Amino acid sequence: MPIAPNNLKSVKLFELMDDSELEELAAHIDEASFAPSQILFKAGDKGDSMHILLSGKVETFVYDGEANRIKLSEVDEGGIVGELSLLDNQPRSATAIAVEETRTFIIDRDDLKRLFQKKPEAALDILAVLGHRIRETDTLLISRASMNANEEIDERLTFGQRIADKVASFGGSWNFIISFGAILLIWIVLNTMILSRPFDGPPFILLNLILSMLAALQAPVIMMSQNRQDAKDRIRSELDYKVNLKSELEIKQLHEKIDSLELDIKQRFSQINSTKSGT
Repeated sequence: MPIAPNNLKSVKLFELMDDSELEELAAHIDEASFAPSQILFKAGDKGDSMHILLSGKVETFVYDGEANRIKLSEVDEGGIVGELSLLDNQPRSATAIAVEETRTFIIDRDDLKRLFQKKPEAALDILAVLGHRIRETDTLLISRASMNANEEIDERLTFGQRIADKVASFGGSWNFIISFGAILLIWIVLNTMILSRPFDGPPFILLNLILSMLAALQAPVIMMSQNRQDAKDRIRSELDYKVNLKSELEIKQLHEKIDSLELDIKQRFSQINSTKSGT
């Protein structure tokens, strides 16, 4: 069944194309259906096509060095998956799986080559959209760095460590100093000026015992909290390194893909000009 060009107009990658360019592309692409949990493509597969979602939802993910599944994105109607591998003809860098019943348009390299030969201006439109996506990726990686660091720290804290942090935080505040000073003052006044039979008269042996016990308990709690702060700093440093490394690799990969596409476009223009000169 022929695909309506208007369905492609809602796709961000093709939003700058005019009607004639969309008609040329829609005339050659195919449609596919996927059941829930069915894989569209796996990491390492040949990147010879991309999918535009007509309906449904698709999740992309990778596995890290510890075999943990890391979700990269969740694409719904109008979104695209697999476009970067299609443009530079490199193996897939992630796996895509249908979350629910999904229908997609499939566009391969021959479809794009045919479009670029007949409509070279369409390639510039695609480059503009990909350039915008690089900027969005930079912003996303920066915003996720701080958020993930705090979430990771909170997830690793035990109940005892949370209590130690709160005790250390209160013990180093003006609220503690003022309230503790008030208690000392009341204790001294009661045992020297108010009570006829003081329970802890000068030199306040009971008060000194309580203060010694408090100091003995407070010191290890504060040290525990300081150790937690060192652990927090290590976690932040580790996450910053991972995010910066991921950012560097992804931006480098995007630049390589755009450079490859730009080179392909220049070659197409050169072939077109040579053909025109020959005629």
